[in-house]
Amino acid sequence: MVVVPLGGFCNQQLTSTANTSTPMCLTNCGSYVYSDHRRFRYCFDRNGADKEKKCNFSSSATSRRGHKKRKMNVMPVITSALATTQNLALPNFYQEVIKAARDKFTREISFQSRDKNISLAKALLYVAAEDEAFLAFNREMDARSLQNERRGGLKASDVQDWDCMEAMPLAGKNIKEWLAELDAIAKEVEAELVSREIGCHLVEVLEAVNVVLFQLRGFKRSAGVVDSNCSYLHSVLSSGRGNAILLSIIYIEVCRRLNLTIVGSRVGEEFLIWPQTGNPEELFKVTSGHSLFGVVNGKCVEDPRSKASDLNSNSLLGLEIATNRDIIGIALANLIRLHWKRASRMNHGLMLTSPLRPVHDDNDKYSKIDGSNFPSLRPQDLRLAVMASEKLLILQPHNWALRRDHGMMLYFSREYGEAVQELSICMAFAPEEEAELLEPFVEKLHLLRLESSWKSLGHKGRLTVP
Repeated sequence: MVVVPLGGFCNQQLTSTANTSTPMCLTNCGSYVYSDHRRFRYCFDRNGADKEKKCNFSSSATSRRGHKKRKMNVMPVITSALATTQNLALPNFYQEVIKAARDKFTREISFQSRDKNISLAKALLYVAAEDEAFLAFNREMDARSLQNERRGGLKASDVQDWDCMEAMPLAGKNIKEWLAELDAIAKEVEAELVSREIGCHLVEVLEAVNVVLFQLRGFKRSAGVVDSNCSYLHSVLSSGRGNAILLSIIYIEVCRRLNLTIVGSRVGEEFLIWPQTGNPEELFKVTSGHSLFGVVNGKCVEDPRSKASDLNSNSLLGLEIATNRDIIGIALANLIRLHWKRASRMNHGLMLTSPLRPVHDDNDKYSKIDGSNFPSLRPQDLRLAVMASEKLLILQPHNWALRRDHGMMLYFSREYGEAVQELSICMAFAPEEEAELLEPFVEKLHLLRLESSWKSLGHKGRLTVP
């Protein structure tokens, strides 16, 4: 079933570095990369053996060229002794992967590129590589901290740093191998057509795709909202379980390899796909109790509660076709929703906009922004939500609602300076009533930023405004 529920979009921001080679819209919003280490959970001890060293991809690759290469999955918790030169390079490598994945994602969806040339699979694999490297970095630093506590009592494990981002495995395969997996699925569809001794008519091709994906490969839609394994392309290809948008993307990518164009559109809370055809009537012809349109999109087409049930060949032509950038944006919005739910699951009812409620409402614990009753959030999941929001802002830099939500994530991350900057930009584009709601919140954030700076200088007590 290929149905995509659309959640609310969220916003956030990262350090931006201007890139003169990008178009103006990307230069304004920035090519968001980790230019310093304020965004990570850990800091290096610059006075001890763990002193951070600047990592250069080319120099790192050269220094490792003579070493024998060994394969290892990044997923297990790293419990190495971290005393060798090789182990000391791992944190730097993961940071380089984070930067390289963001750069490649930005280039893939660049507005200088034609939309039809954007690879949905590559873009989402770059998203996965960035998040996996971030998680691996945190695991490495956890292991380093544990090793320091046990004073070298950990058993050394087989740890391998890789030459580049593309070589780092994601669930056992690197990016090139996952792209080859999509090629292999397309080959299976071709074999299915040959075995049936039928031609390449549109209906037969789609039936073969459905057989391979949903019968032979066993792809299934998962209803789990907080399952990250169903929200990344490589995980879905590996397990066969995924959310609806990723199943749609796999369907689109497989058909593209068969020279069959699949398009899609938002319809209410769903995202529907269908083959691009000059004869849409054939999609709605009922055979064996189902139309081809219903087979591709699942039971939502027959559900009277769904807007998709009202579609016909005429209304289908009136739908606005989603671009590749739109589809990537939907996948990122789902990631934001996923990670925010995981970050805030101990705070029932907490929404990104909860602190924007009238600050004089004493009955609402989330409306206070003085830091005295700050909600407890999971920092790693919150950072992953911020990272997804940064990439979504690259796609939609002028979306004021996204930027507002992004600023609120930064507020929850206690990055008050960046939150003030994002929300101030949002106020310039937001409708008047939204700007009026944000203004007193931003003023209080200014005070929180000053108070945070005051305490960082060793002062005690709270700042007061006369």
